[in-house]
Amino acid sequence: MTDNLISLRDVSKIYGDLHALDHVDLDIPRGQWISIVGPSGSGKTTLMNIIGCMDSPSTGQVMLDGANISELSAYDLTQVRREMIGLVFQQFHLIGHLTAVENVMVSQYYHSVPDEKEALEALDRVGLADRATHLPRQLSGGEQQRVCVARALINYPKVVLADEPTGNLDETNEEIVLGIFEQLHQEGTTLIVVTHDATVAGKSQRAVRLNHGRVDDDFFNAPHRQVPGKKGHHD
Repeated sequence: MTDNLISLRDVSKIYGDLHALDHVDLDIPRGQWISIVGPSGSGKTTLMNIIGCMDSPSTGQVMLDGANISELSAYDLTQVRREMIGLVFQQFHLIGHLTAVENVMVSQYYHSVPDEKEALEALDRVGLADRATHLPRQLSGGEQQRVCVARALINYPKVVLADEPTGNLDETNEEIVLGIFEQLHQEGTTLIVVTHDATVAGKSQRAVRLNHGRVDDDFFNAPHRQVPGKKGHHD
């Protein structure tokens, strides 16, 4: 039996007449790197917000690491998010007057106790040990995004959730960030990446395509698993 870290059963998110998510079933095993793709308005952000404990479904059940989080209060969802989820955003959301290492330590502050040594090690992991005392405005876009990755990893989350993580990056920095993701995947980290970028989606182990709030396609990328004649679809 597959050890799923995240399971959605018959999940819908309804705003008036709009079904942002429409009866979605989805299982994400531990250690899998999955991309969520689809056109604007397909439900990608809504799905990310629900998996990331930033919103709750209107109907259906969401299981995270064996616990039902579907009906938790906003306060309890915040606690789960701090303990279990690392977030990487397209817009970085770094604090302008804090250095790179201090921005990483902010995440520790909300989780447990700030530890500069651990924060420096996290920056070193993404190749930024020599930029630790720089402010965000002194860093390139790619460097800022790598600070965000270090911040997401500092509390050893169960899952890293990235929303268009390369959307503001040039090709060189996109490759650096994807290289970090590949390393995390090899180490067993569960990665969920929301993206419009076919290159980013192609790097993942599996891609789920949404359309009008429903799962339109769900397939594995070669060479992770290939079913002859089915263009990588899993059974």
